[in-house]
Amino acid sequence: MKKNIAVLGSTGSIGTQALEVVRKNPDRFVIEVLSAQNNSDHLIQQALEFKPNTVVIGNEKLYQKVKSELSSTDIKVFAGDDALSQIVEFDNIDLVLTAMVGFAGLKPTLNAIKYGKQIALANKETLVVAGDIITKLARDRGVNIYPVDSEHSAIFQCIAGEYNNAIEHIYLTASGGPFRRKSKKFLLTAKKESALKHPNWNMGDKITVDSASMMNKGLEVIEAKWLFNLKPSQIKVIVHPQSIIHSIVQFEDGSMKAQMGLPDMKLPIQYAIGYPSRIKSDFQRFDFMDYPKLTFEKPDTETFRNLKLAYNALEKAGNIPCALNAANEVAVAAFLKDRINFLQISEINEYCMENINYINNPSYDDYFETDTEARRLAEDFINNKLKINKIK
Repeated sequence: MKKNIAVLGSTGSIGTQALEVVRKNPDRFVIEVLSAQNNSDHLIQQALEFKPNTVVIGNEKLYQKVKSELSSTDIKVFAGDDALSQIVEFDNIDLVLTAMVGFAGLKPTLNAIKYGKQIALANKETLVVAGDIITKLARDRGVNIYPVDSEHSAIFQCIAGEYNNAIEHIYLTASGGPFRRKSKKFLLTAKKESALKHPNWNMGDKITVDSASMMNKGLEVIEAKWLFNLKPSQIKVIVHPQSIIHSIVQFEDGSMKAQMGLPDMKLPIQYAIGYPSRIKSDFQRFDFMDYPKLTFEKPDTETFRNLKLAYNALEKAGNIPCALNAANEVAVAAFLKDRINFLQISEINEYCMENINYINNPSYDDYFETDTEARRLAEDFINNKLKINKIK
């Protein structure tokens, strides 16, 4: 039977690549829902091609435009965050691909799980912010969460068939991003144009900057803890510039499994939405002769402090990972608008972690309050810095 899929964040990098996979496998997948926040033109184009049952435009100001452009079709059009959360309740949806960026993905993902929808998770922030609530609810509802991040997909593939074998460590690989081996002096004047030139992966702006600052890997460490029920000490990070080995699992007997392939997000997307089947593809194949040397190095957590901050947040737990995520979203947005320098991203993140009201066992509402408060702290920090610099 065909899987009916809702793609939340269909106009972003993950969403568009997911639709490429669907386009090549019309006998396996049907698009039921598409959503975007602001990119109405792209959403309209996608809707006209895939003819979903429903589309949702997050920005309510764009509702009439989308509605008008799709008026000649039977496609239902809704707008706003509440509509996005409600749409995943529909009976005709089998799987929800959460490809939205940031905290905004939490509410619709949580609601999809409540209604028993299987989840293909590309929104790592959902588990970073509220991993305890999400994983418990998924267990209670019998919902599977299939990871879409290449690193977590690699771990997922490596532990297939190893249910009774204990994991000693996992190794999440990081490319090092565009600023690998750069000094603090260089990073102090690094511009967004350089940060957005990732050597291996084609990703959206936010995640590309996170990769450059190593925050993306830090968020993946927190996500891995919840996906695979691991202790922080079991999760290691190694820099692997070629991005061929996507991650490694070491079992308690010392044996290690690695998942390898070219850096192409369509493969983990296809694995997640097609699970448990491996679907034949025409993706470019890896050739060892093209990569005669695979190299590895330790991450520089003194220069790229965000990775260390993520481990600290994971150790302290409670609402601290939520605060870290919120602060980082504000900081990255400020960097992309040239309001702060690159090194100030981690400075803002640390400040918010240290100054947020700590909650040991946060509720669902506590996470939303923490997110709001951390964003306020981050904005205040940025504004104060700008005032000081202006006086100088």
